[in-house]
Amino acid sequence: MALLHLLHRWAGKHSVAVRAVTVDHGLREAAAEEAKGVAAFCNGLGIAHSALRWTGWDGKGNLQDQARRARYRLMTDWAQEHGIDTIALGHTADDQAETFLMRLARGSGVDGLSGMQMQRQADGIIWVRPALQLYREQLRDYLLRHDIKWIDDPTNEDERFERVKARKILKALAPLGIDVERLAGTAQDLQLARQALEFQCQAAAREIVTVDCGDVFLERRKLLFLPTEIRTRLLSYALCWVSRTEYRPRKTALADVETAIGSGKNSTLQGCMITPNKTEIRITREHQAVKNIVCPSDVIWDKRWKFTGPHAEGLEIRALGEAGLADCPDWRDTGLPRSSLLATPAVWRNRTLIAAPLAGLANGWSTNALFGVDHFISCVISH
Repeated sequence: MALLHLLHRWAGKHSVAVRAVTVDHGLREAAAEEAKGVAAFCNGLGIAHSALRWTGWDGKGNLQDQARRARYRLMTDWAQEHGIDTIALGHTADDQAETFLMRLARGSGVDGLSGMQMQRQADGIIWVRPALQLYREQLRDYLLRHDIKWIDDPTNEDERFERVKARKILKALAPLGIDVERLAGTAQDLQLARQALEFQCQAAAREIVTVDCGDVFLERRKLLFLPTEIRTRLLSYALCWVSRTEYRPRKTALADVETAIGSGKNSTLQGCMITPNKTEIRITREHQAVKNIVCPSDVIWDKRWKFTGPHAEGLEIRALGEAGLADCPDWRDTGLPRSSLLATPAVWRNRTLIAAPLAGLANGWSTNALFGVDHFISCVISH
């Protein structure tokens, strides 16, 4: 509520349009009425307001994590629908300190402990946190001074949730000097360390990484001579980039991959296949991870492949697989290994293979990966 009011005042001085959105997770009966209260407040300020409802909770898994993912997904779709390129979030220094404690408990490294960023870019949206260096108490004082009512979410007192536990532990640690200000400041310092590591990792990527047909290649000798932190970062980025996933693999799993690389053995992780030889390490999509991905021929497949050709109703993009490869007599002439080709996209009509451009069966079709080496190198730096 404080951020909404502050942005309204700021936008009026800078001729910027503001819209507001409330996500109702459908987990509390009172949430719908609370959203209506926000809508009424926005109406009084002349701000357009939308209420979105999440209905995807199946009672399984980590509730807060799934709710957070759903919230961002709903807000992203809403912003794109309304032509909005920037979304402001109300996280505070208190949230930053709690996040630090939670990630410390999980054994996070520099990236995790650096906490939330003031600004990042994802899914075509710029996400900003204007209040990240302010404290909750400051925002409450602001609301009181301006006679603005707010509602405290009762789940903020529910000790089943990790963040609530962290909040209460912070109060207990305060006498030792481990308070919100100290932890938020430490997170900020670690962000500077993270930026330095990413800079070095990007420099290494420019020297040893190439991309071909959607696969990432790393020059083996130079990779193995990199400092451990830079080497593991580069491997993590490559796995995330090929699989188009957001989160880096766990340290233990990544350590197993590094051991396999050192022994010259193949391994799989994050939906990718890692194949080392004497000169390079090839990271490609694993067929098992994409075998069930199906979409119309004119839709981007696996978040990175786009087809050009005689699109028609009933044509689908699916992984080539064993059955498709058997119908591509010239696949060896492509120079791509069999294991890579199995996970490449192909055009199908029911069980009939129509085209597999990457496997030498074009039939009037072509396909291109949406991203190349320049995109990979740019992604090494956090957005």
